Amino acid sequence: MSDAVYLHAQQSMARGSKSFDLASRLFPPDVRRSALMLYAWCRHCDDVIDGQISGFRSPTPASDSARSRLQRLKEDTRRAFNGESMSTPAFAALQTVVVRHSIPMSLALDHLAGYEMDVVGYRYATFEDTLLYCYRVAGVVGLMMASILDVHAPSDLDRACDLGLAFQITNIARDIVEDAAIGRCYIPQEWMLAEGLTLEDIRRGEGREKLARLAMRLVASAEPYYDSALAGLSAMPVRSAWAVGTAHGVYRAIGRKVQGQGAKAWEGRVSTSKAEKMSQLVGGAHKAARSRVAPVHQRPATLWTRPGGDGSERISAGQAAS
Repeated sequence: MSDAVYLHAQQSMARGSKSFDLASRLFPPDVRRSALMLYAWCRHCDDVIDGQISGFRSPTPASDSARSRLQRLKEDTRRAFNGESMSTPAFAALQTVVVRHSIPMSLALDHLAGYEMDVVGYRYATFEDTLLYCYRVAGVVGLMMASILDVHAPSDLDRACDLGLAFQITNIARDIVEDAAIGRCYIPQEWMLAEGLTLEDIRRGEGREKLARLAMRLVASAEPYYDSALAGLSAMPVRSAWAVGTAHGVYRAIGRKVQGQGAKAWEGRVSTSKAEKMSQLVGGAHKAARSRVAPVHQRPATLWTRPGGDGSERISAGQAAS
């Protein structure tokens, strides 16, 4: 592995996510290297699609379409998996990770399919449609991380996917107004209709009390997935369980802060303070310790099932915009 590739991965994590950066420092060094390199590729793909740099607006607008950028990401991803020489650091990082941990190409392409939902203007009719998006952009990252952690049992993969789902639902609740500003809305349309709220209302800053109720509903919907994910800690070495347990706590705390701030949640970007992160670091250690002795309960049958978990892809009426 090139030192330059790993340095790029470290910088990507430090710029793109302080929450994950903290948690990743708890991993053993070899696991941290792979986790950061996987993150670097995910961050790169997200930035390319949105024309951003580390999640922030680029000073130079993209000169081509999102569709063409997506197509290049797909082509470069296939090239990385096929062993071709990669000059882009993010794809060199991906190649290192997939070779080391035998990650299947299907998961990486599933991840890109999530960005494609953004590119085509996918409409989310039901919460199941929203969960499909969450699976693609975050659940499959949980599955790829499971390979890095040498976790392969189907039941444990379900828990890894659940954590990704919970993280992304939290992101959606936190970023509703920011997403609306660029014409995106992941809240199920049937929920919006029930509140009498439209995307234009959100963009104009109207109906914040209604929006707060929808955010509370999203945060509540993430809770069963956070609960389920805890059972997956027992499949990991204790140090890795500590890292994942810390990330679990930090993101869950963000969702609860969105919930607690009500209509004021979008006056600034909700995040956790350094002191709160330190508290969750201690909490992560407790979760890791409890996972060594706590009984593992069966995953609730009511939770959304990942594609391949039951042999099907559960999706209802969501459609791409015409």
